[in-house]
Amino acid sequence: YTPHLDWLADEGISFMRAYSDCPICMPARATIMTGKHAFTHGLKGNGTALTPLASNRTLPAMLTEAGYQTRAQGKMHFHPMRANYGFEHMELCMDYYRQFNPCGGSAYPKAHGVGENETVPVISTVDESKSLTHWTVRRSIDFLETRDTTRPFFMWTSFAKPHPPFDPCANYWALYANRAMRPPAIGDWSSSLESTPQGFLESTYLLDGNYRMSESQLLDLRRAYYACITQIDYQLGLLFARMLEMNLMQDTWIIFTSDHGDMLGDHRMGAKSVFFEGSAHIPLIVRPPAGPWDEKPRAGERSEMLVQLSDIMPSILDIAGIPLKDLDGQSIFDEGRKENDQYFIGQCLDDFFCVMKGQFKYHWTSIGGAELLFDLKNDPLEQRNIADDPNFAGILAELREK
Repeated sequence: YTPHLDWLADEGISFMRAYSDCPICMPARATIMTGKHAFTHGLKGNGTALTPLASNRTLPAMLTEAGYQTRAQGKMHFHPMRANYGFEHMELCMDYYRQFNPCGGSAYPKAHGVGENETVPVISTVDESKSLTHWTVRRSIDFLETRDTTRPFFMWTSFAKPHPPFDPCANYWALYANRAMRPPAIGDWSSSLESTPQGFLESTYLLDGNYRMSESQLLDLRRAYYACITQIDYQLGLLFARMLEMNLMQDTWIIFTSDHGDMLGDHRMGAKSVFFEGSAHIPLIVRPPAGPWDEKPRAGERSEMLVQLSDIMPSILDIAGIPLKDLDGQSIFDEGRKENDQYFIGQCLDDFFCVMKGQFKYHWTSIGGAELLFDLKNDPLEQRNIADDPNFAGILAELREK
């Protein structure tokens, strides 16, 4: 159930082939902030030794310099956590948790004991009005109501969910508790745990142990994940309604995307960091202002352009009329983009690598040296490995070399 994201898609452009070039929290967010690939800015994991946000001009810094009022609300996952890297004001998830007194007798969030990378389903220990998702929207609305109306604004409303723990509020769990779910995708290369190339399972072994779960348990995991997404969507309904009341939809761009996904049991994997569809394929919806686009010639468009998170910063700077310099990404509005011969290249940690061209997607892991090749047009769930098929030897060699 995503009525408000459906509305965004009806009003704007959905990029059906959007990917995270390093599908893990801190590197992906650094890419949004710098417009550079993870293998360029150097942060390829959730470590803190590298601080690319301190050595690159950031998106909010450039917008602040251009006169925008800039606000970060919710999960940023920067290092150090309180460094604003160009935002004029930040309110982080830790500020939400600081509001609760665990000895005060009221319900306390995340008192269930399920950790930040454990994907077993669990019900939230607070009701909807006290949830982090609601707080993120409520504080975003507060910014819109109290901002300096003489300046344009940039607001990054960043939800922590549906990152684990998958702990939707009880009313959202109820929407999915008895619903049918797609079973985990299993391929000819992942027919058993033992036959699956073990290097690709590293994050699963390390973080969440999904490989131990039965299919019925994995279906419950997926129900909890979907419930968290619906909770975000319904809270977006509050944000969009307030924007309509304040006449902000007339001249405000809305961009909806994510840093990464979760494997949710597909190919016996959980977590992220790999480049399979569940982990690296992300949503990207761009809804233009109602005013200049009154005729809405592109409303409801589903673009097949291959795009990635490094394209977010140049696209926003393009909208704001700020000159682009030294960025890896390209504006999604650049008519000079070459769709047919454009490559996607991804690296996560020093373990996982991916190259895409057209409908073909190549995976390689340095752990054991395994490689896989898929034809996404005919095999969108990556169930048939064609790396050993002589009919595809040419594209395999090209992507391997790239």
